[in-house]
Order: sequence, then structure tokens, then C-alpha cells
Amino acid sequence: MHNTAPLNIDLKGKVALVTGATGELGRVLVRTLAGAGADLAIHYLNRSEGAASLRREVEAVGRKACIVQADISDETQVFGMRDQVRSALGDPHIIVNNAVRQYQWTTILEQPVADFEGQFGSTVIQNVLMAKAFAPAMIARKSGRIIAINTECAMQCHPSQGAYVSGKRGQDGLLRVLARELGPHGITVNQVAPGWTVSDKYRESGTEKQESYEAGVPLRRRGEDVEIAYAVAFLASDLAAFISGVYLPVCGGHVMPAI
Repeated sequence: MHNTAPLNIDLKGKVALVTGATGELGRVLVRTLAGAGADLAIHYLNRSEGAASLRREVEAVGRKACIVQADISDETQVFGMRDQVRSALGDPHIIVNNAVRQYQWTTILEQPVADFEGQFGSTVIQNVLMAKAFAPAMIARKSGRIIAINTECAMQCHPSQGAYVSGKRGQDGLLRVLARELGPHGITVNQVAPGWTVSDKYRESGTEKQESYEAGVPLRRRGEDVEIAYAVAFLASDLAAFISGVYLPVCGGHVMPAI
């Protein structure tokens, strides 16, 4: 063996940027990456108080943090965010594209066209702009991690998921191409695809158990938000240096990509 060092997710000395950091999953991503040693750029759109609270949490565990506001589908705002992060923490080593727009699910025939456009903006365009803004510094450094949050829904294609699925499947194709384009520069590009995950809003409402859903999951339970964050932290670490172009379901086997 070439390396017999103990396995350890160690992100000390790394800067990570999480988009949608004040959301249900975003908060846990920030806490987990900070716990692994990373400094954090905390992106938000509307929840300034939540972002400030997260910053205090990160700093309380001895890591540096900054908060940045941007519409991740707007080129000018994304590049402005890049400049703010660079000034506060330096160019990120790790990008986690987690932000997504929410809307009422309904059939394709009833879904407003604006919902499809909005979903495209928060999935495909977010990933395009984040790559344009942050990949050049990774190329210069000859290393980097780009991780995007996808969904098991992209494989399921259930009724009422039309806008969501079309955006996430478009994201998938884009990031597979990006993995090929950035690979020669030592940059990995991967996706983590959660199932219907237990987060704070379910814990607070006492609705963690969803028996009809869990019956179809081989592990017979819903995943926890921190389990999604662990997968992201792994892909962000040196342990995953030879993994790229992956769509990784973290859903207890509910969906299984085939070869």
C-alpha cells in the first residue's frame, strides 16, 4: 500500500462555500464541514438572521466564517459573492451547490412555466455560474472539489415532479460534462442525491416516521440530514481524491443506479 495513514476526514486549511446554507440541509452541511475543520463561506438569499447565527456557530468551534448574499441564478451577484469570499477567506477549495428554489408541486399541464424556468435557474444555471466564478482559482491551484446536491427524485420521475426533475436531471448532465472538463486540472465534480430526509422541521413537528415511504426503502427508514452531510464531507476530503463524475444516492437503497 502507498499510504497507511489512518482514515480521517480532515478539512483543516480548507475553505468551503455552501449555497443555500440557511436551509434545512444547508445548516447541517455547514456545521459538519466546520466540524471537520473547514472555514466556511455561508451563502443565503433571504435569511440574514439565520446566516448570522450559523456564522457564530462556526466561529464557536474555532473556524473562520463569512456570510454572503446572492441570487445564485444571477451572474453579477454570483461573481460579486466570489469577490467577497476571496476577500474574507481566500478562494474556496470546496464548493457545495445546495441552494434550490421551492414551489408548489403539480402536474406538468398545470405547472406554471415560470416554475420550470425558476427550477432551471436554481439547478443548471447555479452550477454553471458557480463553476465560472470559482473553478478558475481551483484550476490555478490544480485541485478542488465541486459537490452539488441532487435528489432521488431525478431517478424516480414521479407525477407532479416535472419541474424539479427536469432541473435536477439537467444539472446531472451538466456536471458530468464538467467532471470531464475539470478532471485534467485535479478538480473532482460529484453529486449527492438524498432521499426524503429527516431534518429539523420534521423533528419539531413529530413527523419523522413516514411508513408508506419507509416501506419502499430497503433499510426501512428515512435518512437523517447529518447522513447526507457525511457523504458531502467525504467527497470534499482527500479520501475521495479519485472519485469524480458520481451521482451518489444517500437514500437507504430507495433508488439504485444501474450499470
